[in-house]
Amino acid sequence: MGLSLDGLASGLDSTTLINSLMQVEAIPQALLKNKASATQTMISALQELNTKVAGLATLSKDLSAPEAFQKFTATSTADSVAISVAEGATSGALDIVVGQLATSQVMVTEPVTEWDTANFTITSAGQAYAISTASTSLDDVITAINASDSGLKAVKFDMGDGTYRLQFTAAGSGAENAFTLSGTSISGIQTSAAQDAEVTLWAGSAAEQVISSPTNTFVKLLPGTEITVSKVSTEPVTLAIASDPEATAGQASSLVDKLNGLFEFITANSSVNVGTGGSTRGMIFTGDSLVRSVKQRITDAAIMPIDGRSPSEIGISITRQGTLEFDKEKFTAALAEDPSAVQAILATITSRVHAVSDELADQYDGGITSRIKGQESTVDRLNEQISDWDRRLDKREATLKRTYAALEVQLSNMNAQQSYLASQLASLPSTKEK
Repeated sequence: MGLSLDGLASGLDSTTLINSLMQVEAIPQALLKNKASATQTMISALQELNTKVAGLATLSKDLSAPEAFQKFTATSTADSVAISVAEGATSGALDIVVGQLATSQVMVTEPVTEWDTANFTITSAGQAYAISTASTSLDDVITAINASDSGLKAVKFDMGDGTYRLQFTAAGSGAENAFTLSGTSISGIQTSAAQDAEVTLWAGSAAEQVISSPTNTFVKLLPGTEITVSKVSTEPVTLAIASDPEATAGQASSLVDKLNGLFEFITANSSVNVGTGGSTRGMIFTGDSLVRSVKQRITDAAIMPIDGRSPSEIGISITRQGTLEFDKEKFTAALAEDPSAVQAILATITSRVHAVSDELADQYDGGITSRIKGQESTVDRLNEQISDWDRRLDKREATLKRTYAALEVQLSNMNAQQSYLASQLASLPSTKEK
């Protein structure tokens, strides 16, 4: 800090004077700070824009898949047979009779007080596992079995007379998970068999066929379906898969909503506000050619005709406000009349939107990304200039403080000399005329 001698000799408030001078000196730096702040605001807005465009790219990519607009719903005539649809489903129907459910093998031993050997073998799913226990105590046997790779689970039950019965449960359901114990003389009783689930197709006809599954879920009976049975049936259960226009309309609507979210964001940040007295103030994107291009390119991708057909024919049209409108009723009617044509139009729209949005939001060389990088470089340069000005202003302030301090000292010296001369003059003898 420089020396400050406010008004010592001059009576001047040099600190206030220096501060005022420094405010004038700092005007160029203030302009740089304002520009850096405005540029940073633009960066934040562009980053939000990029996030929205990238989100659109992701959604449109997902919807570009061939099955994206091929939605189906499944029904069953029995609560005991559940069916769900996934990728790859097609319309169709099937009658099945549930012959048996899949169960896991369970075996219970005779009442015992301890095991008869410390070494025995479990054969599970066709694989033999040697079991070695720390002792013949039932707890050690249970610990060894539960820790083995056989997958069996063992537990003991107290019979109340000093004996216990051990229960062994297979790792999973189905015949493939059947198990046996060997190397021990302790007998066991099977309380539940290792059994596959079975359903009969075309029951009672010459084409009758039994299909089995190690679990109560069948994944290959109908393409793209998962069928789970929970009860044996004597009468056929009808399973039906039909197209789901509601779900398909929902997919199309989600695309329109995503597009509108982007368009509304751009519009809100590109408007011009009229203030008091007719003054106008533009928003962050007002007049920005890149943002204008982003909206135009994505709009064109969404609404341009496909093989001579306008998207408005399937309920997707543009409004005077520059947003899209989705007419669900018109879309559903078009889908019912020609589902293949509607799906083809949607596939083209989503592919075009994805191509444009993915290019714009590419994390390496996308148009928006490049603009953000350029703005960030500008902020870096401005911050360097601001730092240079900090150093320059510090030096200037120090110089002013030294100058005014020297002025006060000089004035003080001059005042002292003036006082001395005055006293000397006063001491001179006066002369009188004769």
